[in-house]
Amino acid sequence: MLKKKLTNLIDQTDLLISDQQIDLLINYVEMLHKWNKAYNLTAVRDPNEMLVKHIMDSLVVSPYLEGKTFIDVGTGPGLPGIPLAIINPEKQFDLVDSLGKRIRFLKQVQFELKLTNIHPVQSRIEQYCDKKFDGVISRAFASLQDMLNWCKHLPNEHGAFYALKGSEIDTIPDGFMLKQNIKLTIPQLDAERRLVIIQ
Repeated sequence: MLKKKLTNLIDQTDLLISDQQIDLLINYVEMLHKWNKAYNLTAVRDPNEMLVKHIMDSLVVSPYLEGKTFIDVGTGPGLPGIPLAIINPEKQFDLVDSLGKRIRFLKQVQFELKLTNIHPVQSRIEQYCDKKFDGVISRAFASLQDMLNWCKHLPNEHGAFYALKGSEIDTIPDGFMLKQNIKLTIPQLDAERRLVIIQ
């Protein structure tokens, strides 16, 4: 049972997530699993694996987010944006991806799960300059250096970059400052994960 497994994973962290939010996270995984068969949205096929590699991997970033407005660049099927939006209903998330099929999926998720705090947008990130954000989030999107160069127009004056990385920290270009390099603990995930916060 997915719900029991997810509850068990969350219990191994300090995250406080309501029963209703857990149901939404499960609904999202079920949609991702269903759409994945036709659209090939993620290489992870097994919903049980998705709970660890996608949901928990996204949720553990939540305590470090400062501010109200965020943009998830190269969001793919909505990671980490959708899980973060579900457990932070008071925060707003723009989910940007250049592939139409992913945005169609995200709009369906938005509709079925009634998520009012996400805004799926099909765009290349360097052309997206509608507004400024408190946080620019990226997971599995380009190298750190490319992310900073392509997205430097997105944070507001107090905004920060939140990059979910493996163990490697690439060189940080001039004009950027490493604020925090946090080792994340994700239950049942073997790989090392870090959250790099840059201003």
